[in-house]
Parts: sequence; structure tokens; C-alpha cells
Amino acid sequence: MILGLTAGAARAAAAQSGEVGRVAVDIGHTLDAPGATSARGRSEFEFNREFAERLVDALRSRGLRVETINADGRIASLKARPQAAAGAAFFLSIHHDSVNAAELRPWQWNGQVLDYNDEFSGHSLFVSRDNPDTARSILCARTIGARLQRLGFEPTHKNGRRRAYADHQHAVHYYDGLAVLRHARIPAVLFEAGVIKNRDEELLLRDPARQARMADGIATALAACLRNGQPADDEAGADRPDG
Repeated sequence: MILGLTAGAARAAAAQSGEVGRVAVDIGHTLDAPGATSARGRSEFEFNREFAERLVDALRSRGLRVETINADGRIASLKARPQAAAGAAFFLSIHHDSVNAAELRPWQWNGQVLDYNDEFSGHSLFVSRDNPDTARSILCARTIGARLQRLGFEPTHKNGRRRAYADHQHAVHYYDGLAVLRHARIPAVLFEAGVIKNRDEELLLRDPARQARMADGIATALAACLRNGQPADDEAGADRPDG
């Protein structure tokens, strides 16, 4: 923070100078707890790590300083993730979505009995009202969502069945108790890139050109949010009062 300035004033001064703080890109899940399994048997962690690498490159191409959290897949705990991002300006956790077990159907792929659901597809974003800067979290999440939709990426609204919306149009949801968001001391967003239980979308999510295009959209949006964005009244009102 610039000496003698509030957090908001420091952000404004940094924006005028063209400088923003470091972005922490968190690779969701670990080698030992790899998350969901795709329709063709690939772990979510592998999807997360592959896309995060694309995203880090895209953010750096926008002139942002970036650090990767959990690059080796061995981070100790959920709480350790935001702790590792201490001093960063923004925390972005990368994940890929699954589907409730009751909605899955069995099939065979390469001799394996697996499961799938082709009904749901698309990306979504999550923020927490227990994060100390919910306003900027929402602002950057909706900016990312809007940019992706302008590029032709369609969000999923399946998570609206369980999670309230911070922004319905851009599929931004509240997930207040999510550890990586509420323990972060900086604005934080969890991004679900797509539904890996959907057999068609799984293949799209592995396509390098599509990955690069999605990563470019996120990087463009996040750079704009951090350099120029000011939370609107409804975003600022989402912060829970202290105590």
C-alpha cells in the first residue's frame, strides 16, 4: 500500500500510474485430493493445472505480475492457499465443475466404467460475503463473466439451484463459506471453467486454442478491473458489516 493512503486511495493512485499489485492464481485441488473425475477419467486437478498455466501466461502478457499457488499440487490445506497469496492484490482460484451424483449416468470409455451428464455445460464464478472486499470481488467476477460472454462463452446456471446470485446475467454466485474465498484478505474469486462431466465440453476444455481464448478473456477483464474498476453501489452493499 502507498504510505499514508487508504486501500481505496492506494488502488486509485496505482491505477493512475498504470501499476497494479500481484495476481495470485490458485490451482484448485491437489495430487492427493484431485477433485472430480471427468467423463473420460481425467482428474479435475489436471484440468485446473493446465488451464492455470494458460491463464498465467495471458495475465503476464497484459503486464500483470503473477504468482502461482499450488503449482506442485502439494499445498497443505485450503487455508494455506490464501495465506500463500499474502501481499497480492487479487486471488483467483481455478476449478472445473462437476454434477451431483444423482444426476450422473453410467457409460464405458476405454474399458472403464465411468459416468457423465451432458445436460449441463458452461462456466460460473463464485464470491464470498465473508471476504473483506466483497465489492471488488463481485466487480471483477462480473467483469470476467461479461468479457467471456462477449467472446461467445456461455455460462451455466445449474449452480443457481443451490447458490444465490450476486449477478444472474453473468453467473456470479455467492458461496460465503468457501474457505479459499473467505480466508483471503484480498478480493477473491473462484472460477469454474466448465463442466467436465459433460462429454462434449470435456473435449472443448482440453482444446489448447479454446483454453488460450478463454484465458485471454479472463486476463483482459481482470486487468481492466484492477486498473480501472470502481465498485458500484450494489457491489459495495454486499459487504457484511464488521462484528
